[in-house]
Amino acid sequence: MFLTITTTGNAEHPATDLGFLLHKHPEKAQAFSTSFGTAHVLYPEAEEQRCTAALLLEVDPVALVRRGKGKGRGGAPDAALAQYVNDRPYAASSLLAVALSNVFSSAMRGVCKAHPERAARPLPLRVEIPALPARGGPDLVRRLFEPLGWAVAVEAVPLDTEFPEWGDSRYVRLVLESETLTLSDALRHLYVLLPVLDDAKHYWVAPDEVDKLLRAGEGWLPGHPEQKLITSRYLSRRWSLTREAMDRLELIRLAETDDSEVEEIDNAVEAEAEQEAKPTPLAVQRREAILTALRDRAAARVLDLGCGEGQLVRELLKEPRFTEIVGVDVSVRALTIASRRLKLDRMGERQAARVRLFQGSLAYTDKRLTGYDAAVLSEVIEHLDLPRLPALEYAVFGAARPRTVVVTTPNVEYNVRWETLPAGHVRHRDHRFEWTREEFRTWARAVAERHGYDVEFRPVGPDDPEVGPPTQLALFTLDTPAGTATEKEAKAA
Repeated sequence: MFLTITTTGNAEHPATDLGFLLHKHPEKAQAFSTSFGTAHVLYPEAEEQRCTAALLLEVDPVALVRRGKGKGRGGAPDAALAQYVNDRPYAASSLLAVALSNVFSSAMRGVCKAHPERAARPLPLRVEIPALPARGGPDLVRRLFEPLGWAVAVEAVPLDTEFPEWGDSRYVRLVLESETLTLSDALRHLYVLLPVLDDAKHYWVAPDEVDKLLRAGEGWLPGHPEQKLITSRYLSRRWSLTREAMDRLELIRLAETDDSEVEEIDNAVEAEAEQEAKPTPLAVQRREAILTALRDRAAARVLDLGCGEGQLVRELLKEPRFTEIVGVDVSVRALTIASRRLKLDRMGERQAARVRLFQGSLAYTDKRLTGYDAAVLSEVIEHLDLPRLPALEYAVFGAARPRTVVVTTPNVEYNVRWETLPAGHVRHRDHRFEWTREEFRTWARAVAERHGYDVEFRPVGPDDPEVGPPTQLALFTLDTPAGTATEKEAKAA
């Protein structure tokens, strides 16, 4: 995946000033890591009269598939061969657009402390892209770039030069030339229009993509004749985001027409009324879902298995209904932090009698865990290697056997909604796996059947109609046959 940016100059304004504008020295070949490969910047030529900077993006499609494990943005399980044999390493796409933004971020903003006057002045520019997917063909390429002041030379790439009767592919060779644009203008045009021509993005389009589009499109997108097509394709045809972007672009156009600020036009609603409540953090929603489950089962004596730094223990202590709370973790450091945060050394005698913290491994049976109403495994199982899950299962469900067990774990299907999460990555570097809803339910039902529990499933967080909630919760209840006393009830009798 490759593009070049060339400019010309003279003794007064040497072409090598391009290195200052791009913040990349012409005498160095530099490499930059991305979540999908390595971006290289080098200069095939750097003379006073002519200077060319090249961006070479080395994409590793195999690594993308392996990280994605065939699911979500990292792969396509229904097209196994296409995961490995595709155009991503060769054709300009949203991968190249993101690399442009990352590698030339200062140049895209028009920032150059060494030569600010050069950054603000138009340059003679020539941009060459040897392989560009263009859904719409050469005609669409011209319709997108020519209104922006580019002279466009575009050539369709045939499917096979040996068989011209097969026609053209969806790829083109593109050369853009202009003497009226700044380098910042050029980079912002490419950043938006490369994925528009490809009509695809390699990551989930989140609401903040509207802000990215408007920032990159400032000064040119509001008046572009193909504004609607650009907006729709850039936002992956998500109609709600497209409508929001179009409304904001119309406000910008009206403000420019009226020679006023957007805020002066968009003043129908008071600023205070526009402020929305901040969304509740997922960790808080998770703890509330756990507390609700424990209340529903009238649990009083609760184990927090894998208690970490004691956040859930602290919430349990706030409710008198939980008369005994035990936090267990394998990490001594985590237990020390939990003790300090809970202020156990300064806690009143009655309150201190309700809580205990001790070290223990969930891979082994432990007599100290028996006899409790409920146990919580919150975001714990995904930190274990899959072969060790049976040991945890027996220690909790087979040996300790609390009346209720609450298990929460991430829903990997929801990961596509995290725009900052690179394709195929898990949410935390220590996660050994993350399950789909079906995988989690299959495991939970099998555990329940083996150990005599009933199980129900609850969503935690916003329940997306396509990919489900960000966290999934399983609520296990010990299935005691009618007319049979539990061990506790038998002792009381």
